[in-house]
Amino acid sequence: MSSHSFISDGPTHLAVRAQQCPVMSEAIASHPETAVQAAPAMSSAAGNFLFGSGPAQLAASNRLGTASPRPSVCPFAASATFNPHLANQQQTRGYVARTESPFASIVPNDRIDRIHAQEGIRTGGIGDVERCPHTKALAAAAAAEKAAAFAAEGRSSFRADAVKKKTKQTRTPGSGMGIPPTPQPKQAPGFDYEQFYHRNIMAKHADKSYRYFNNINRLVDRAPRGHLQDETQEITVWCSNDYQNMSRHPKVLEEMSKTLAKYGAGAGGTRNIAGHNQHVEHIEATIAELHRKEAALVFGSCYAANDATLSILGSMLPNCVIFSDSSNHASMIQGIRHSGAKKVIYKHNDMADLEAKLQAIPVDTPKLIAFESVYSMCGTVGPIEKTIELAEKYGAITFLDEVHAVGMYGPRGAGVAEHLDWDVQMRGGASAQGGKPTIMDRIDIITGTNGKAFGVVGGTDWSSYRH
Repeated sequence: MSSHSFISDGPTHLAVRAQQCPVMSEAIASHPETAVQAAPAMSSAAGNFLFGSGPAQLAASNRLGTASPRPSVCPFAASATFNPHLANQQQTRGYVARTESPFASIVPNDRIDRIHAQEGIRTGGIGDVERCPHTKALAAAAAAEKAAAFAAEGRSSFRADAVKKKTKQTRTPGSGMGIPPTPQPKQAPGFDYEQFYHRNIMAKHADKSYRYFNNINRLVDRAPRGHLQDETQEITVWCSNDYQNMSRHPKVLEEMSKTLAKYGAGAGGTRNIAGHNQHVEHIEATIAELHRKEAALVFGSCYAANDATLSILGSMLPNCVIFSDSSNHASMIQGIRHSGAKKVIYKHNDMADLEAKLQAIPVDTPKLIAFESVYSMCGTVGPIEKTIELAEKYGAITFLDEVHAVGMYGPRGAGVAEHLDWDVQMRGGASAQGGKPTIMDRIDIITGTNGKAFGVVGGTDWSSYRH
């Protein structure tokens, strides 16, 4: 093969190696002037930049488990000085531009880039590394070493198997039953329920909407580690809402253990039948005090709290109109729907749109504005103070969902509404400013959770006694 196609007077070896690697070929095609850098011809400084301590050291540093030396100055930092060996001073981080690969946890992207540079091509972090033979070779070596280490410990080689695309976690009964067998034709008279169920389940399989759940078991003393169905298959759990890991806090576990040992598990019935107990009274008083409200009510979940509160208010207030942010959680939408009240949806966090729609309703008509502090669907933060001002101006009450904020914001963890008055709340709230209401005081009804950042279970709403 000749070497004239993309490298003027370049070595045939480089052309052949580049054609064997799709990532290197793509780099040459996209930026031929800067991609071609023959490693042997590099200066010592350029070698240090690319390889840590030069090309000669790269082979030794590529051995599994050996850390490669790093450049002393990050070329991507704003304060970095100009590097003459960078063809483009505005280049971006390869591991940001590149799509994450299943091999990424085993083969770091910077190591892959250095290997390409050793071959003579600066890839600049582009290309699909899953198609790169260098990546596959390193991943195979890493997997083999991991498998050997697991075998030495008497554990399964899960990490080695994890790089195989077709490997899947075994589905368990709790995670979805999969494709059901075809039911026998109905012999008795009446509607064929089994065929109806089967058709609908198969339709969900066909449109890929049938849901499977991963079997994830978080470990008490090794957060954020957990395991799958097989206890030897350990993972790092990134999908939990237990933001502060409070569900594993020693004090929480100790109090739960003492209570279980004395009182057992379960309430024994609903409050209407079995009453409640000192534990419920204590948590409701504690949560009410946390949010500086007169009273609180505990539910089984905040979904239930939102649904029940909005449905009752909307149905009892005469001719009530509920204004709902377009990004509100499904539980709030469900509560509004159950209320039967008129619903007006305003654009997400758009106070001009909300005010225009409030103006269209007579001022003496009961109105409720339902919104969130931290929106679970998009991560944005609601304009709480401005929403309160509009509610006060147009005679509406406010309903704020702080589920994703409690335990995370505010000097005492009461949420974003408390966070906005940080200094005042640190000094005791309204009493610290001559009785002038704080932002949190001006909200009529707030709902939150005892899960997520608080680490256990249940939902709560709190307000004045009149609500």
